[in-house]
Amino acid sequence: MSASPDRPRALVLAPLRGEGKDILESVCDIVYEPWIEKHPIKLYNPDDLAAKIAEVGATVLVCESDNVNGPVMEQPLKVIGCTRGDPNNVDVEAATKAGIPVLRAPGRNADGVAEICVALLFAVNRGVVVADKECRAGEIYRDGTIPYQRFRAWQLAGQTVGLVGYGAVARALEWRLKGLGMKVIAYDPYVAEATYSLEDLLAEADIVSMHAPVLDSTRGMIGAEQFAAMKPGALYINAARAALHDTDAMVAALQSGHLGGAGLDHFDHEWLDPSSPLAALPNVVLTPHIGGATYDTEANHSLLVARDIAAILAGEKPVNCVNPEVLG
Repeated sequence: MSASPDRPRALVLAPLRGEGKDILESVCDIVYEPWIEKHPIKLYNPDDLAAKIAEVGATVLVCESDNVNGPVMEQPLKVIGCTRGDPNNVDVEAATKAGIPVLRAPGRNADGVAEICVALLFAVNRGVVVADKECRAGEIYRDGTIPYQRFRAWQLAGQTVGLVGYGAVARALEWRLKGLGMKVIAYDPYVAEATYSLEDLLAEADIVSMHAPVLDSTRGMIGAEQFAAMKPGALYINAARAALHDTDAMVAALQSGHLGGAGLDHFDHEWLDPSSPLAALPNVVLTPHIGGATYDTEANHSLLVARDIAAILAGEKPVNCVNPEVLG
């Protein structure tokens, strides 16, 4: 694509769709190379990314997973749009020193992650994965039993869910759970509406669902003591980050039967060793960090980032800038 002399050029490495893509195309000439549509996927390191920016003459960068630091900040960028809620792939401090505003897309995947939490909750509580496996293997009447004997469970309606962390995902999950007839309580020391202490939440909740960010203060916050404090038979859902719990302590609680089951959508290093005890536990449902993997997430982040890029190019104030001090 040949650049228009009066229009900036954007290197777009994140997937865009919907109204947001239309907005960005209206204000920029676009070089569109979304990482997720490459097979195998292609993620730039800082040196290669800086070279690519220079090659195409981009002054706008839109990214999701590429490593944006070092020589990238030496390019004449007017704005970096990161389509993540937390732009942790961007060296924000270096961008600030270079005078480059960094945008983010808060809450882009809240509904998608809330839906995977509901899916995990049903799957764990009703033994959906094991039941499916037995149907496929011709073991419906395994060992002379009937399914009604093996898969009885308490219904979710009437049970209490404790949300640890009360941000966008937790709020999106809350109304879904209430729609199922469940009571919802929450712990978050930074949100006034979350009125429970962690200790009281663990003692009352039938299901504990994790939604806290990973900070020094939250890393490993659910350990042996906290699992022991949960109700016997409680369920544990974590579609946030595995760093929030002690995996060995969780496995021990599951193996002992004190923890009734777990649904997990994230593992350390984004990978689960097949030899992990988690993979052998029938009361655990595992998904490979797909909570936010919806086309709606892409449409949401496209609109949030594109609107702010258009604002900056028009000399206006963006809504979701993590370093507004560079805007002058």
